[in-house]
Amino acid sequence: MSDEGARTGTAPAAAPVTPERQPPAADERSRVEQAARTAEPARSPLGRLLDSGAGRNLGLVAVLALLCVVGIVTADTFLTTSNLLTILTSASIIGVLTVGMTFVIIGGGIDLSVGKVMALASVWATTVATQSYGPLVMVFCALAVGTGAGLVNGLLIAYGRIVPFIVTLAMLITAQGLAERISGRRSQIVTDPVIAGIANTRVLGIPLLVYIFAAVVAVGWVVLNRTTFGRRTFAIGGNSEAARLAGVDVRRHTVLLYAVSGLCAGIAAIMIASLTTTGSSTHGTLYELDAIAAVIIGGTLLTGGRGTLIGSILGVLVFTTITNLFVLNNLATEVQNIAKGVIIVVAVLIQARAQRSSAAG
Repeated sequence: MSDEGARTGTAPAAAPVTPERQPPAADERSRVEQAARTAEPARSPLGRLLDSGAGRNLGLVAVLALLCVVGIVTADTFLTTSNLLTILTSASIIGVLTVGMTFVIIGGGIDLSVGKVMALASVWATTVATQSYGPLVMVFCALAVGTGAGLVNGLLIAYGRIVPFIVTLAMLITAQGLAERISGRRSQIVTDPVIAGIANTRVLGIPLLVYIFAAVVAVGWVVLNRTTFGRRTFAIGGNSEAARLAGVDVRRHTVLLYAVSGLCAGIAAIMIASLTTTGSSTHGTLYELDAIAAVIIGGTLLTGGRGTLIGSILGVLVFTTITNLFVLNNLATEVQNIAKGVIIVVAVLIQARAQRSSAAG
Protein backbone atom coordinates (compact mmCIF):
# COMPACT_ATOMS: atom_id res chain seq x y z
CA MET A 1 0.00 0.00 0.00
CA SER A 2 1.40 3.46 -0.92
CA ASP A 3 2.08 6.22 1.62
CA GLU A 4 -1.02 8.10 0.49
CA GLY A 5 -3.13 5.01 0.93
CA ALA A 6 -1.72 4.46 4.40
CA ARG A 7 -2.57 8.02 5.43
CA THR A 8 -6.11 7.90 4.13
CA GLY A 9 -6.77 4.32 5.05
CA THR A 10 -7.99 3.45 1.59
CA ALA A 11 -6.62 1.17 -1.04
CA PRO A 12 -5.12 2.83 -4.12
CA ALA A 13 -7.35 3.02 -7.18
CA ALA A 14 -6.70 0.32 -9.73
CA ALA A 15 -4.86 1.41 -12.86
CA PRO A 16 -7.21 1.83 -15.82
CA VAL A 17 -7.20 -1.04 -18.25
CA THR A 18 -6.03 0.09 -21.65
CA PRO A 19 -8.01 -0.98 -24.70
CA GLU A 20 -5.22 -3.33 -25.71
CA ARG A 21 -5.56 -5.21 -22.46
CA GLN A 22 -9.32 -5.61 -22.61
CA PRO A 23 -10.23 -9.15 -23.67
CA PRO A 24 -12.70 -9.36 -26.56
CA ALA A 25 -16.22 -10.30 -25.66
CA ALA A 26 -17.01 -13.94 -26.11
CA ASP A 27 -19.77 -13.24 -28.59
CA GLU A 28 -17.91 -10.53 -30.55
CA ARG A 29 -17.77 -12.50 -33.78
CA SER A 30 -21.43 -13.45 -33.64
CA ARG A 31 -22.41 -9.81 -32.98
CA VAL A 32 -20.36 -8.58 -35.93
CA GLU A 33 -21.85 -11.21 -38.21
CA GLN A 34 -25.33 -10.33 -36.99
CA ALA A 35 -24.68 -6.64 -37.67
CA ALA A 36 -23.46 -7.48 -41.17
CA ARG A 37 -26.59 -9.51 -41.85
CA THR A 38 -28.75 -6.69 -40.58
CA ALA A 39 -26.96 -4.19 -42.82
CA GLU A 40 -27.52 -6.29 -45.94
CA PRO A 41 -30.21 -4.90 -48.18
CA ALA A 42 -33.28 -7.06 -48.41
CA ARG A 43 -33.44 -8.90 -51.72
CA SER A 44 -36.56 -10.33 -53.23
CA PRO A 45 -36.71 -13.96 -54.35
CA LEU A 46 -36.92 -12.68 -57.93
CA GLY A 47 -33.72 -10.66 -57.49
CA ARG A 48 -31.88 -13.67 -56.10
CA LEU A 49 -33.13 -15.80 -58.99
CA LEU A 50 -31.98 -13.31 -61.62
CA ASP A 51 -28.50 -13.18 -60.05
CA SER A 52 -28.19 -16.97 -60.08
CA GLY A 53 -26.97 -19.13 -62.95
CA ALA A 54 -30.42 -20.64 -63.37
CA GLY A 55 -31.94 -17.16 -63.57
CA ARG A 56 -29.51 -16.05 -66.26
CA ASN A 57 -30.22 -19.20 -68.24
CA LEU A 58 -33.96 -18.57 -67.98
CA GLY A 59 -33.33 -15.07 -69.29
CA LEU A 60 -31.49 -16.48 -72.31
CA VAL A 61 -34.32 -18.92 -72.94
CA ALA A 62 -36.71 -15.95 -72.90
CA VAL A 63 -34.48 -14.14 -75.42
CA LEU A 64 -34.51 -17.22 -77.66
CA ALA A 65 -38.30 -17.38 -77.43
CA LEU A 66 -38.51 -13.70 -78.37
CA LEU A 67 -36.22 -14.26 -81.36
CA CYS A 68 -38.42 -17.14 -82.47
CA VAL A 69 -41.47 -14.90 -82.32
CA VAL A 70 -39.63 -12.31 -84.42
CA GLY A 71 -38.66 -15.04 -86.87
CA ILE A 72 -42.23 -16.28 -87.20
CA VAL A 73 -43.48 -12.74 -87.85
CA THR A 74 -40.78 -11.67 -90.30
CA ALA A 75 -39.97 -14.87 -92.22
CA ASP A 76 -42.38 -17.54 -93.40
CA THR A 77 -39.63 -20.16 -93.60
CA PHE A 78 -38.27 -19.67 -90.08
CA LEU A 79 -40.19 -22.51 -88.43
CA THR A 80 -39.59 -25.02 -91.22
CA THR A 81 -37.72 -28.18 -90.29
CA SER A 82 -34.93 -27.48 -92.75
CA ASN A 83 -34.30 -24.00 -91.33
CA LEU A 84 -34.29 -25.19 -87.70
CA LEU A 85 -31.81 -27.92 -88.62
CA THR A 86 -29.71 -25.30 -90.40
CA ILE A 87 -29.59 -23.27 -87.17
CA LEU A 88 -28.54 -26.32 -85.14
CA THR A 89 -25.91 -27.33 -87.69
CA SER A 90 -24.48 -23.82 -87.79
CA ALA A 91 -24.40 -23.72 -83.99
CA SER A 92 -22.61 -27.07 -83.75
CA ILE A 93 -19.13 -25.98 -84.87
CA ILE A 94 -19.10 -22.71 -82.92
CA GLY A 95 -20.66 -24.60 -80.01
CA VAL A 96 -17.81 -27.11 -79.79
CA LEU A 97 -15.29 -24.25 -79.74
CA THR A 98 -17.40 -22.53 -77.08
CA VAL A 99 -17.19 -25.56 -74.78
CA GLY A 100 -13.40 -25.28 -74.68
CA MET A 101 -13.57 -21.49 -74.37
CA THR A 102 -15.90 -21.81 -71.36
CA PHE A 103 -13.34 -23.94 -69.52
CA VAL A 104 -10.55 -21.46 -70.25
CA ILE A 105 -12.50 -18.34 -69.26
CA ILE A 106 -13.89 -19.89 -66.06
CA GLY A 107 -10.27 -20.74 -65.23
CA GLY A 108 -9.33 -17.07 -65.55
CA GLY A 109 -7.82 -17.17 -69.05
CA ILE A 110 -8.68 -16.31 -72.64
CA ASP A 111 -7.97 -18.07 -75.95
CA LEU A 112 -7.92 -15.97 -79.12
CA SER A 113 -6.38 -18.72 -81.23
CA VAL A 114 -9.16 -21.33 -81.45
CA GLY A 115 -10.48 -20.23 -84.85
CA LYS A 116 -7.15 -20.44 -86.63
CA VAL A 117 -6.04 -23.53 -84.70
CA MET A 118 -9.18 -25.14 -86.11
CA ALA A 119 -8.17 -23.97 -89.60
CA LEU A 120 -4.64 -25.36 -89.16
CA ALA A 121 -5.99 -28.69 -87.93
CA SER A 122 -8.38 -28.91 -90.89
CA VAL A 123 -5.56 -28.21 -93.34
CA TRP A 124 -3.16 -30.68 -91.75
CA ALA A 125 -5.82 -33.39 -91.66
CA THR A 126 -6.77 -32.95 -95.32
CA THR A 127 -3.39 -32.99 -97.04
CA VAL A 128 -2.96 -35.69 -99.68
CA ALA A 129 -0.45 -37.50 -97.46
CA THR A 130 -2.75 -37.53 -94.44
CA GLN A 131 -5.84 -38.59 -96.39
CA SER A 132 -3.94 -41.51 -97.89
CA TYR A 133 -3.88 -43.15 -94.44
CA GLY A 134 -7.66 -43.13 -94.06
CA PRO A 135 -10.27 -41.44 -91.84
CA LEU A 136 -8.92 -42.57 -88.47
CA VAL A 137 -5.54 -40.98 -89.14
CA MET A 138 -7.28 -37.82 -90.36
CA VAL A 139 -9.26 -37.57 -87.15
CA PHE A 140 -6.20 -38.34 -85.03
CA CYS A 141 -4.18 -35.71 -86.90
CA ALA A 142 -6.81 -33.00 -86.35
CA LEU A 143 -7.11 -33.81 -82.65
CA ALA A 144 -3.33 -33.98 -82.20
CA VAL A 145 -2.74 -30.64 -83.93
CA GLY A 146 -5.46 -28.92 -81.91
CA THR A 147 -4.35 -30.39 -78.60
CA GLY A 148 -0.69 -29.69 -79.37
CA ALA A 149 -1.40 -26.03 -80.09
CA GLY A 150 -3.36 -25.80 -76.85
CA LEU A 151 -0.49 -27.35 -74.91
CA VAL A 152 1.94 -24.81 -76.36
CA ASN A 153 -0.40 -22.01 -75.30
CA GLY A 154 -0.74 -23.45 -71.81
CA LEU A 155 2.98 -24.02 -71.29
CA LEU A 156 3.88 -20.48 -72.34
CA ILE A 157 1.17 -19.01 -70.12
CA ALA A 158 1.70 -21.21 -67.05
CA TYR A 159 5.46 -21.70 -67.05
CA GLY A 160 6.59 -18.84 -69.26
CA ARG A 161 4.38 -16.45 -67.26
CA ILE A 162 3.23 -14.61 -70.39
CA VAL A 163 -0.15 -12.92 -70.51
CA PRO A 164 -2.78 -15.22 -72.11
CA PHE A 165 -3.90 -12.48 -74.50
CA ILE A 166 -0.39 -12.16 -75.97
CA VAL A 167 0.31 -15.90 -76.17
CA THR A 168 -2.96 -16.83 -77.84
CA LEU A 169 -2.77 -13.85 -80.22
CA ALA A 170 0.69 -15.04 -81.27
CA MET A 171 -0.69 -18.57 -81.73
CA LEU A 172 -3.52 -17.18 -83.89
CA ILE A 173 -1.01 -15.50 -86.21
CA THR A 174 1.31 -18.51 -86.26
CA ALA A 175 -1.48 -20.99 -86.96
CA GLN A 176 -2.75 -18.79 -89.78
CA GLY A 177 0.73 -18.68 -91.32
CA LEU A 178 1.27 -22.44 -90.99
CA ALA A 179 -2.13 -23.19 -92.51
CA GLU A 180 -1.38 -20.94 -95.49
CA ARG A 181 2.08 -22.46 -95.91
CA ILE A 182 0.86 -26.06 -95.82
CA SER A 183 -2.11 -25.48 -98.12
CA GLY A 184 -0.41 -23.03 -100.44
CA ARG A 185 -3.41 -20.76 -99.79
CA ARG A 186 -5.62 -23.20 -101.67
CA SER A 187 -8.57 -25.19 -100.39
CA GLN A 188 -7.81 -28.89 -100.04
CA ILE A 189 -10.65 -31.14 -101.13
CA VAL A 190 -11.75 -33.91 -98.76
CA THR A 191 -11.64 -37.09 -100.83
CA ASP A 192 -12.23 -39.57 -98.02
CA PRO A 193 -15.90 -40.62 -98.18
CA VAL A 194 -16.15 -41.32 -94.44
CA ILE A 195 -15.08 -37.82 -93.40
CA ALA A 196 -17.09 -36.20 -96.19
CA GLY A 197 -20.15 -38.19 -95.19
CA ILE A 198 -20.24 -37.08 -91.55
CA ALA A 199 -22.11 -33.86 -92.35
CA ASN A 200 -24.55 -35.65 -94.65
CA THR A 201 -25.40 -38.42 -92.21
CA ARG A 202 -28.66 -38.07 -90.31
CA VAL A 203 -29.93 -40.09 -87.38
CA LEU A 204 -33.67 -39.81 -86.75
CA GLY A 205 -33.69 -36.89 -89.15
CA ILE A 206 -31.06 -34.91 -87.20
CA PRO A 207 -27.56 -34.29 -88.68
CA LEU A 208 -24.72 -36.23 -87.11
CA LEU A 209 -22.88 -32.94 -86.49
CA VAL A 210 -25.58 -31.99 -83.98
CA TYR A 211 -25.08 -35.28 -82.13
CA ILE A 212 -21.32 -34.66 -82.00
CA PHE A 213 -22.01 -31.20 -80.59
CA ALA A 214 -24.40 -32.64 -77.99
CA ALA A 215 -21.86 -35.29 -76.98
CA VAL A 216 -19.11 -32.69 -76.48
CA VAL A 217 -21.48 -30.55 -74.39
CA ALA A 218 -22.53 -33.54 -72.28
CA VAL A 219 -18.94 -34.58 -71.56
CA GLY A 220 -17.94 -30.98 -70.87
CA TRP A 221 -20.83 -30.49 -68.45
CA VAL A 222 -19.98 -33.63 -66.49
CA VAL A 223 -16.29 -32.70 -66.29
CA LEU A 224 -17.02 -29.11 -65.25
CA ASN A 225 -19.73 -29.85 -62.69
CA ARG A 226 -19.10 -33.35 -61.40
CA THR A 227 -15.33 -33.82 -61.23
CA THR A 228 -12.36 -32.55 -59.27
CA PHE A 229 -11.02 -31.04 -62.48
CA GLY A 230 -14.10 -28.83 -62.74
CA ARG A 231 -13.96 -27.77 -59.09
CA ARG A 232 -10.30 -26.83 -59.48
CA THR A 233 -11.13 -24.83 -62.60
CA PHE A 234 -13.61 -22.70 -60.67
CA ALA A 235 -11.18 -22.36 -57.76
CA ILE A 236 -8.31 -21.18 -59.96
CA GLY A 237 -10.51 -18.71 -61.79
CA GLY A 238 -11.89 -17.33 -58.54
CA ASN A 239 -8.56 -16.98 -56.71
CA SER A 240 -5.50 -18.71 -58.13
CA GLU A 241 -3.33 -17.93 -55.09
CA ALA A 242 -5.87 -19.41 -52.69
CA ALA A 243 -6.12 -22.47 -54.94
CA ARG A 244 -2.33 -22.83 -54.87
CA LEU A 245 -2.26 -22.60 -51.09
CA ALA A 246 -4.98 -25.25 -50.98
CA GLY A 247 -2.68 -27.66 -52.80
CA VAL A 248 -3.82 -27.24 -56.41
CA ASP A 249 -1.06 -27.33 -59.02
CA VAL A 250 -2.22 -24.14 -60.74
CA ARG A 251 0.34 -24.21 -63.54
CA ARG A 252 -0.33 -27.79 -64.55
CA HIS A 253 -4.07 -27.23 -64.43
CA THR A 254 -3.73 -24.13 -66.62
CA VAL A 255 -1.86 -26.16 -69.23
CA LEU A 256 -4.65 -28.75 -69.20
CA LEU A 257 -7.32 -26.06 -69.64
CA TYR A 258 -5.70 -24.80 -72.82
CA ALA A 259 -5.22 -28.37 -73.99
CA VAL A 260 -8.99 -28.87 -73.60
CA SER A 261 -9.59 -25.77 -75.69
CA GLY A 262 -7.22 -27.05 -78.37
CA LEU A 263 -8.87 -30.47 -78.35
CA CYS A 264 -12.25 -28.83 -78.99
CA ALA A 265 -10.67 -26.91 -81.89
CA GLY A 266 -9.47 -30.22 -83.32
CA ILE A 267 -12.96 -31.74 -83.08
CA ALA A 268 -14.42 -28.64 -84.75
CA ALA A 269 -11.83 -28.97 -87.53
CA ILE A 270 -13.16 -32.39 -88.54
CA MET A 271 -16.71 -31.05 -88.38
CA ILE A 272 -16.03 -28.05 -90.62
CA ALA A 273 -13.95 -30.13 -93.04
CA SER A 274 -16.87 -32.50 -93.42
CA LEU A 275 -19.44 -29.71 -93.74
CA THR A 276 -17.50 -27.81 -96.41
CA THR A 277 -15.66 -30.89 -97.82
CA THR A 278 -12.47 -28.82 -97.67
CA GLY A 279 -9.56 -28.04 -95.42
CA SER A 280 -8.70 -24.36 -95.73
CA SER A 281 -6.68 -21.63 -94.04
CA THR A 282 -9.76 -19.41 -94.32
CA HIS A 283 -11.78 -21.57 -91.97
CA GLY A 284 -12.52 -20.18 -88.53
CA THR A 285 -12.13 -16.48 -89.28
CA LEU A 286 -13.47 -14.57 -86.25
CA TYR A 287 -14.83 -17.81 -84.76
CA GLU A 288 -12.90 -17.08 -81.58
CA LEU A 289 -14.81 -13.82 -81.14
CA ASP A 290 -18.15 -15.59 -81.62
CA ALA A 291 -17.14 -18.18 -79.03
CA ILE A 292 -16.01 -15.54 -76.52
CA ALA A 293 -19.19 -13.54 -77.10
CA ALA A 294 -21.36 -16.63 -76.53
CA VAL A 295 -19.53 -17.35 -73.26
CA ILE A 296 -19.98 -13.76 -72.09
CA ILE A 297 -23.69 -13.48 -72.80
CA GLY A 298 -24.07 -16.92 -71.25
CA GLY A 299 -23.12 -15.37 -67.90
CA THR A 300 -19.48 -16.46 -67.51
CA LEU A 301 -17.35 -13.77 -65.90
CA LEU A 302 -14.39 -12.61 -68.00
CA THR A 303 -12.38 -12.48 -64.77
CA GLY A 304 -13.08 -16.18 -64.18
CA GLY A 305 -14.45 -18.18 -61.28
CA ARG A 306 -18.10 -18.18 -62.30
CA GLY A 307 -20.04 -19.48 -65.27
CA THR A 308 -22.14 -22.28 -66.69
CA LEU A 309 -21.69 -24.40 -69.76
CA ILE A 310 -25.44 -24.43 -70.40
CA GLY A 311 -25.43 -20.64 -70.42
CA SER A 312 -22.63 -20.62 -72.99
CA ILE A 313 -24.53 -23.00 -75.26
CA LEU A 314 -27.64 -20.85 -74.96
CA GLY A 315 -25.45 -17.92 -75.96
CA VAL A 316 -24.36 -19.82 -79.07
CA LEU A 317 -27.98 -20.51 -79.99
CA VAL A 318 -28.89 -16.84 -79.48
CA PHE A 319 -26.13 -15.66 -81.82
CA THR A 320 -26.85 -18.35 -84.41
CA THR A 321 -30.55 -17.54 -84.41
CA ILE A 322 -29.83 -13.83 -84.83
CA THR A 323 -27.57 -14.59 -87.80
CA ASN A 324 -30.25 -16.82 -89.31
CA LEU A 325 -32.87 -14.07 -88.95
CA PHE A 326 -30.61 -11.58 -90.69
CA VAL A 327 -30.01 -14.00 -93.55
CA LEU A 328 -33.70 -14.79 -93.96
CA ASN A 329 -34.51 -11.08 -94.07
CA ASN A 330 -31.65 -10.28 -96.49
CA LEU A 331 -29.96 -7.85 -94.11
CA ALA A 332 -26.35 -6.86 -94.68
CA THR A 333 -23.49 -8.58 -92.89
CA GLU A 334 -22.29 -5.31 -91.39
CA VAL A 335 -25.68 -4.87 -89.71
CA GLN A 336 -25.29 -8.35 -88.21
CA ASN A 337 -21.88 -7.42 -86.81
CA ILE A 338 -23.24 -4.17 -85.34
CA ALA A 339 -26.06 -6.07 -83.64
CA LYS A 340 -23.64 -8.64 -82.23
CA GLY A 341 -21.37 -5.88 -80.93
CA VAL A 342 -24.27 -4.16 -79.17
CA ILE A 343 -25.32 -7.47 -77.59
CA ILE A 344 -21.80 -8.08 -76.27
CA VAL A 345 -21.57 -4.59 -74.75
CA VAL A 346 -24.98 -4.96 -73.10
CA ALA A 347 -24.00 -8.37 -71.70
CA VAL A 348 -20.78 -6.97 -70.21
CA LEU A 349 -22.67 -4.04 -68.67
CA ILE A 350 -25.15 -6.46 -67.10
CA GLN A 351 -22.25 -8.51 -65.73
CA ALA A 352 -20.63 -5.41 -64.25
CA ARG A 353 -23.89 -4.36 -62.63
CA ALA A 354 -24.39 -7.84 -61.18
CA GLN A 355 -20.85 -7.82 -59.75
CA ARG A 356 -21.42 -4.42 -58.11
CA SER A 357 -24.69 -5.63 -56.64
CA SER A 358 -23.03 -8.76 -55.25
CA ALA A 359 -20.21 -6.70 -53.75
CA ALA A 360 -22.66 -4.26 -52.18
CA GLY A 361 -24.75 -7.12 -50.82
